[in-house]
Amino acid sequence: MTITLAGAPLLAYLLASVRITAWLVLAPPFNTASVPSTVKVVLGLGLSFAVAPQLAHRSLPESTPGLIGCALVQVLIGVALGFVTQLLLSALATAGALIDVFGGFQLAAAFDPLAMTSNSVFGRFYQMIATALMMATGAHLIVIAGLLHTFDYLPLTGVPDLTTWPHAFSTAFGLAFALAVQIALPLVAVLFVADIGLALLTKVAPSLSAINVMYPAKIGLTLLLVGLSFPALRPALDHAVQLVTQAVAALSGNA
Repeated sequence: MTITLAGAPLLAYLLASVRITAWLVLAPPFNTASVPSTVKVVLGLGLSFAVAPQLAHRSLPESTPGLIGCALVQVLIGVALGFVTQLLLSALATAGALIDVFGGFQLAAAFDPLAMTSNSVFGRFYQMIATALMMATGAHLIVIAGLLHTFDYLPLTGVPDLTTWPHAFSTAFGLAFALAVQIALPLVAVLFVADIGLALLTKVAPSLSAINVMYPAKIGLTLLLVGLSFPALRPALDHAVQLVTQAVAALSGNA
């Protein structure tokens, strides 16, 4: 028995899987060690079926050097798109890290084996909440759909216009930091006022031990404020997903 495969659809499928797999390596919630590399590859190959038929009718490389060059370009595009996705969706974790700094939990930072980085208590907690919200609300499907739409504007052959990428990256970094500050600012402001109040209390009553009073009070206040901030996390995540789609469109030349 002889099995015959069409060359154009197979080539388009493999090149598309390179871009998607490179994106999955960096983009949350797939970029952690909890998602094995084998799963990322299989998921990338599976998602490539959605775009391979339409890409088979477009321009494809016709030589081995051209194929290698196209594969490297697809890796570059996937890494760039994955990086900007990770940058914007990490705004909630950054907000948690800011709360740790002002709430006194920064001293409890530990190594996170899933992210392979050192992370603080509420930074990791907010990251887990963001991942759970993405899966529960289907926001990860919106992010994946944005990735698949990039094939309409960034073909498999040729080099994309890189002149707009530095501006897109800098804008994404500024928006991610601004979103993190907006999430954490109310809690940080209350904790800052509490620090001033406790400092004045130690001045009025020097016999009180500052450490025995300030740390328990700040820990309890931080836990209370974090609990009150949960309703604001869903709109913040929706806004972050919207920023991701806009950043991906800008990198694709569809802005």
